[in-house]
Amino acid sequence: MSAAIRILQGKFGRVALLDMNMLLVSHAHHHCHVLIKAFGADTYFSVRGRPQPLTDDSAVLVNAWEPHSYTHNGAEVKRTVILALYIEPSWLAGIQQALTVSAHPHFFQQPCVALSPAARKLADALARDMLLMTELPASQLEERLFELMIATIEHHSEWRSYQSLMGSLRQHHGDVRIRKAITRMKENLAQPLDMDVLASECGLSRAHFFELFRKTTKLTPRVYANVLRMEAAIAALTAGDTPIADVAYDVGFSAPGHFTRFFREHLGTTPTEYRRVVDLFDAGQDRR
Repeated sequence: MSAAIRILQGKFGRVALLDMNMLLVSHAHHHCHVLIKAFGADTYFSVRGRPQPLTDDSAVLVNAWEPHSYTHNGAEVKRTVILALYIEPSWLAGIQQALTVSAHPHFFQQPCVALSPAARKLADALARDMLLMTELPASQLEERLFELMIATIEHHSEWRSYQSLMGSLRQHHGDVRIRKAITRMKENLAQPLDMDVLASECGLSRAHFFELFRKTTKLTPRVYANVLRMEAAIAALTAGDTPIADVAYDVGFSAPGHFTRFFREHLGTTPTEYRRVVDLFDAGQDRR
């Protein structure tokens, strides 16, 4: 069974050290997502409809809102420990304005890239410190994360194409009816997702709604709603001691078991385990 070894969470987003041998369903994140093998067997993630190898010498890069899944290494299940970075584009932009475009759906041109020796060294050091439960001051952690991101993406992203990507990013907000649908989703996470009602509220037939939603977001309405549920669940799990059953209900699950399975299939760990292993970093403060 897959397990989370340690998770670091703050204004930078999340960094997870995951011991993986179970599949992850097709899902997405609003983050700039980087996957690096820490140790164990070589494996791969499915991105853009093809398996992308995750090895000692390669990293998998996933754009914001890009669907991907974990298909691991075939019938023979071997364990792989993965350093997974879910980095907030707004945090990157706050450090360097050109990285505003890290939120762009075409920021990464290629989903699988060579990992430079510098990036390999930085990733190994971070994975080691996470594995050994080393105390990580917030300012040092953020500096190390930024260095790792730049070392990994410097030659494999469009971060220097600021002007052209910013222009298309402004146009990427999409159809007003789809924005309305997304707002409805956010406002009603605790309720079952009725596609017919949602399409009707947007003034669209079900078929046209699905077509327009996918054209606008590159995701199905169901997958998009799952992204919103996952982020709301993580926020609730780390905001206090709300019982797991209540968190489950608040994000649309009538039974905690269904929520636990959903959470594991999207992140590789359970809600209880996530809460147990996460270290929270507040702005300007060390972890708590």
